[in-house]
Amino acid sequence: MNLLIQPGDGSKALLDGINGAAKSIEIVIFRFDRREIEAALSAAAARGVFVHTLVTYTNRGGEKHLRQLEQRLLEAGVTVARTAGDLSRYHNKLMIIDRRVLFLLAFNFTSMDIDHSRSFGIVTEEAGFVREAVKLFEADTTRQPYTADLDTFVVSPVNARKQLAEFIEGAQERLWIYDPQITDKQMMRLLQARAKAGVDVKVLGRAGKGGADLSARSLSTMRLHARAIIRDQRQAFVGSQSLRKAELDQRREVGLILDNPEVVGKLAATFESDWASADNVTEQRGLSKLKVVKKAVKSVMKDLPPVSTIIKDAVEGLKAEEGSATLDSKQIEDTVKAIKVAVKESVAEAILEGAKEK
Repeated sequence: MNLLIQPGDGSKALLDGINGAAKSIEIVIFRFDRREIEAALSAAAARGVFVHTLVTYTNRGGEKHLRQLEQRLLEAGVTVARTAGDLSRYHNKLMIIDRRVLFLLAFNFTSMDIDHSRSFGIVTEEAGFVREAVKLFEADTTRQPYTADLDTFVVSPVNARKQLAEFIEGAQERLWIYDPQITDKQMMRLLQARAKAGVDVKVLGRAGKGGADLSARSLSTMRLHARAIIRDQRQAFVGSQSLRKAELDQRREVGLILDNPEVVGKLAATFESDWASADNVTEQRGLSKLKVVKKAVKSVMKDLPPVSTIIKDAVEGLKAEEGSATLDSKQIEDTVKAIKVAVKESVAEAILEGAKEK
């Protein structure tokens, strides 16, 4: 079993798998713009490998590109199937080589995900994982129901909620999580309960309402696309589903729960490095930078006189950053002190008016 870490590992392992295929390649596509991978799939079909693609029927803003990709693949001799419309989205990403090697990916076959985003992939020959992946691929290409037979093969909406809830509840020491946005109420309650029980819960990403006791940081050096959970430094989940209701209950998402020491160790080391370089830790209360500053300024500067150009510039700068990490108390204090020095007029009123004009 091997771990792919993006950015860094690139498409080499994917290309090696495709180029080494002797009999078959089965691949699920949600987003795709890597021409070298497309060329490798076409070349495999040309040399007699059965290449079977399952292309999602929709993705946000990308249907035209998907249909063009389908046409090019068909012209290259690739067998193309399209997902059903029964789920809100088919968002899983996987590739099976010769029904012997499984590539389970959290990233899409795109330059944005592979070259510019933190994400992961698992390459495994473990028979159980491969067998379940083949069964799922066959079910989705023929639009038949899929029944899960392996608890560690996590499929939304079939068994993901149950398996991920149990995975979180089983943590005794640590839960280190990559997730762009955690909002599912049940999962938030479970994470809060683990934190109150003394488990070290850290989130690289965002925790929504109800996440006040969770330590969270925002990656500042790259886009976050990973979905992974490291439990007690001994087990890990890697997949395509966030801890959000839609991704647990309404979409096709796939992940693995694994205990390979080398893979778990690499995931933990990557998390530690990303955590150390991430934006300042925040207590998640659903407040953005701008909202936090507004609240602080209103409470301590009500009586200062009118707004200077410096304050207007500061407000615009804060608004430009809104949507990234939230401010911690030290940053708020420093900002307020700077504002006090810079102006002699009603700072609180000016900031509120400036925000309304945005």
